Amino acid sequence: MTITISEAPGAPVVTVVGELDIYTAPALSEAISGLIRAGVYEVVADLTRVEFLDSTGLGVLVGALKTIQAHDGSLQLVVTEQRLFKLFSITGLTKVFVIHDSVETALANPTAGAEGGQPPPADHEPVVPST
Repeated sequence: MTITISEAPGAPVVTVVGELDIYTAPALSEAISGLIRAGVYEVVADLTRVEFLDSTGLGVLVGALKTIQAHDGSLQLVVTEQRLFKLFSITGLTKVFVIHDSVETALANPTAGAEGGQPPPADHEPVVPST
């Protein structure tokens, strides 16, 4: 897994590529915690290139959201894969997170409340990892 943080108007974008699981989730936790320690409370997490997400990864995102919301901030998620959106939906997290279908949309609404997200388009092609 790789994590990059890029500056964007309105909020930094934390881009996650690869598998977000019990082994890699601590790196995401540290990246977001570093932003919070620096006083950044508006964050966009780009999960469009996440190939796998388990409960540990979900826990890191929920923990980060709670910490950020304690500072009146927001953690916006970008999810384009149906299977990942379904995971958020099944766990009820679409009612907790604001989920966008593009980074641009998330950046346009950096302080949106947790009214839930919209699923990605049904005709979106799945990401096939290269071997």
